[in-house]
Amino acid sequence: MEEYLQLFKSETDFYNQIVLGSLLPENIWRSLPHVCRTWLRNYVAGVLVYSITGFLWCFYIYYLKRDVYIRGDAIPSMKTMVLHVKASMRSLPWFAALPTFSEYAVENGWTKCFSRISEVGWFAYLVYIMAYIVFVEFVTYWIHRKLHDIKPLYKYLHVQHHSYNKQHKLSPLAGMALHPLDGLAQGAPHTIALFLVPTHLTTHLTISFFGAIWTANIHDCIDEKLWPIMGGGYHMIHHLSNRHNYGLYTIWMDWMFGTLSHPMSDGTKPN
Repeated sequence: MEEYLQLFKSETDFYNQIVLGSLLPENIWRSLPHVCRTWLRNYVAGVLVYSITGFLWCFYIYYLKRDVYIRGDAIPSMKTMVLHVKASMRSLPWFAALPTFSEYAVENGWTKCFSRISEVGWFAYLVYIMAYIVFVEFVTYWIHRKLHDIKPLYKYLHVQHHSYNKQHKLSPLAGMALHPLDGLAQGAPHTIALFLVPTHLTTHLTISFFGAIWTANIHDCIDEKLWPIMGGGYHMIHHLSNRHNYGLYTIWMDWMFGTLSHPMSDGTKPN
């Protein structure tokens, strides 16, 4: 068992070396305890993913494709986008704690994670991934919905994110502009799933960081019309109405539980 758990530690050491070794002088991070190196790697990677994805996506839809996807009067101001960045940067150190805890739990054998796909076979691997995604989608939906339904949670946590309640107040940079506890609550299903569903560690980490990219996508206010994807058109309705489209990656949970609202053909919310 000890040898098997060492595989996970070697894997996270490898990721630490790739990210930290490529970006920071070795004397800054090499002497840190393993868990601190892991947090630093998740934080640095999170900042990079957020910044690169958010800024490039804003540049593309607001400048290179100005008036193609978003009409000019709906483009957020520079001041608004700076507010998004400031709120995100305050929260990202806290958000990095969640994948760090996930990896710590995996390395100590507390979860159902496995290191190699060959241990379970491709069929089982695909079944487990589908179960993982369904679990994450279901639990995230209800956490998000309760952040609206339970008034103190909304007032003290979620309202910060919903201060961006008009199209010109939303941008791809707003995806991480959350109260730290709000972001941790909505990210927690990815970690909880590891204790319940056999999951390939690298796949879990990939999905987690894909989620960071996804938050940029669903805050761009563009209706991609890719059923059953929870795109920016659906999520814009959520910000405008405060009562529809709580899902993460898909619209299935909203459809199942009666909270789905479709964008109109011109990209606006229905009456």
